[in-house]
Amino acid sequence: MRTALCTVGAMISTLGLSVGAAQADDTTPRIDLRVLVVSDGGPATDAIAAELRTAGTPYTEIDLGQSGRPVIDEDFLADTVDGRPRAKFQAVVLPDDNPFPTGSAEMAALVEYERTYAIPQVDAYTYARPEVGLGYAVQAGYAGSLDGAEAEVTAAGRSGPFGYLDGAVPFEDNSPTVGESYAYLSTPAAGADFTPYVEARIPGRTTRGSLVGEYRHDGRRELVVTFVYNQYQQQFRLLARGIVEWMTEGVHLGASRNYFAVHVDDVLAADDRWNSEHNCTPGDVDCTDPTIEADPIRMTAADVDHATAWQDEHGFTLDLAYNAAGSVDHREENGGTDALADRFLAARDEFRWINHTYSHPFLGCKQDTSVVPWRCATTADGAVDWVSRTEISDEIALNRVWGETNGLPLENEELVTGEHSGLKVTPQQPEDNPHLGPALADNGITWLASDNSRDPGQRQVGPALTVSRYPMNVFYNAGRAAEQVDEYNWIYTSRAQGGSGICEDNPATSTCLTEPLDTATGYADHIVPLETRIAFGHVLANDPKPHFIHQSNLAEDRIAYPVLDGVLEGYAALFADDTPVVNLRQKDIGAELERRAAWRAAVDAGEVTAYRIGTAVTVEAPDGLAVPATMPTGTTAGGAAYGDAYAGLVSAWTPADTEPLALTLSSAPAAQPTADPDSGDVSEPSASAPDTEVPAGVTEQVPYAPQS
Repeated sequence: MRTALCTVGAMISTLGLSVGAAQADDTTPRIDLRVLVVSDGGPATDAIAAELRTAGTPYTEIDLGQSGRPVIDEDFLADTVDGRPRAKFQAVVLPDDNPFPTGSAEMAALVEYERTYAIPQVDAYTYARPEVGLGYAVQAGYAGSLDGAEAEVTAAGRSGPFGYLDGAVPFEDNSPTVGESYAYLSTPAAGADFTPYVEARIPGRTTRGSLVGEYRHDGRRELVVTFVYNQYQQQFRLLARGIVEWMTEGVHLGASRNYFAVHVDDVLAADDRWNSEHNCTPGDVDCTDPTIEADPIRMTAADVDHATAWQDEHGFTLDLAYNAAGSVDHREENGGTDALADRFLAARDEFRWINHTYSHPFLGCKQDTSVVPWRCATTADGAVDWVSRTEISDEIALNRVWGETNGLPLENEELVTGEHSGLKVTPQQPEDNPHLGPALADNGITWLASDNSRDPGQRQVGPALTVSRYPMNVFYNAGRAAEQVDEYNWIYTSRAQGGSGICEDNPATSTCLTEPLDTATGYADHIVPLETRIAFGHVLANDPKPHFIHQSNLAEDRIAYPVLDGVLEGYAALFADDTPVVNLRQKDIGAELERRAAWRAAVDAGEVTAYRIGTAVTVEAPDGLAVPATMPTGTTAGGAAYGDAYAGLVSAWTPADTEPLALTLSSAPAAQPTADPDSGDVSEPSASAPDTEVPAGVTEQVPYAPQS
């Protein structure tokens, strides 16, 4: 097992108890599976709290700036339950090594608590100095920006909590004008028991300095982090799993994976092409000149071959959202032939397939396109004129029948409507089509795709739950890189530069351009890196939501592949083989989102209790609630192996019943504090930590709030 863990024996020795009686003695301490996060409102503690919340790991947050907050003292940290000593928190996260005034009783209480129960402490971002086991950065190290630098996991880090990484930890440099990192690099202080886990080269020197390392002293263990970050930055996202693994000793509630799924919409149909001369797309309501000729984009049989070869090369499966009318109409217009559909059907089992409705109509209100933007048509009495239940149901059923007749491996409970229509779309249609839910029920639909940019939360629509999808900024109406760039320039440049002016009207738009991109190079040089970075951020954030593109992006110049390659190849270069990308289909993503929401609600309501006593882990939760837990390899439940392996640990969702969930660790944790607090070989808490630098690019995300 890679993780360095504290032994139960160490806890008992600390309490002056007999190690041999570890499992039977009522004085063996109970350690609750909850993390204490003490926050100063800074980005580093916020990032760790966000990581815990996303994974479903219970934590209690104390805001040091809030008046009337709880006082951190002995009673707050520990008590006795049924005669057994209880540590209420399995780990402590502080903004730095000591955020309290010098001589603080609260820091003294934390120090004594950590010594007594062998509780690890994370210093979320602190200054390199002897008090944390490092030499002063200003003397033998470095203090400053690491924008664009590449850190590296050490051998100790790879054999310990960061073993899911191959080694490299690149720091972002998204803007040449905004500082995005700050770090204190230094080597261990003379005589300090300090193990670097992540290092970077000290500028101007041949030596490397620690960015993340473990400091053992005075019967305590601290994870010392000497660079600042926010929850979105790649360097934190890469290391977040290891920080949690270290602090919880590999035993915690919640689970985390790195997910990536890509839906390809409009398969078998054709997508209208952007017209660079008129800056609009024929077929759209705002492209009204009847003389503009349509030039649709449709995949070919060769594009299918390329897609299957690409999947085989990357070990990845695309989800194809198909419109059968695209093939039926093509055959009618081409003497009964459709080479594209024939090739897809020959390779049907190479892909996952999703019903995208038969002919891709708009299924919300009936659209009045006599005005731009369109508005909902109304009946004679002024009510909204909705697409009917029968029309919606027929679109779903006809497409399903075609798919089943042609042997597509469908999951009939999944649906993606054209343009996510039927669901609310502001400002024109601020509510769902009331006929949508009944039509979904008519067809057994339980998982309905929605657009994350306008409908991000999972919600109920009739019998279905929504599955929000991230739109990639690879446009549906572009099959060639040059036309993608031309449209991108139109949307994101100023009116003076010939653009739409959207950025002038909405300065918060993240993808605004200071000048138009070169149509020959702008796609590869600007759009691909930006879209790759945004999608890769979702992959690293334990976010299972799928991304979506269109069949046009797999045709002609096949412009989607450079982005997909960037995500998957970039991932493979950073992660170990035991931490693969998890590629789920729509219904499984929906189920993951559903059980996460139920779990979070139960944790927030205080309905979950979990603790460890020796090698025994107990979880009490409401009957029927699926419980996520992450444990060391070798953990058992009822005598059987527990969980699925991922990133060096095992995890699973287990439905609770009337009896608590009981897990057994394969062995007691192995590492122990380095000093006996009763020996006198301890020191008082250090003085409060010095102020640290936090650049603008950490307090505000770069790019600022990307449209994703």
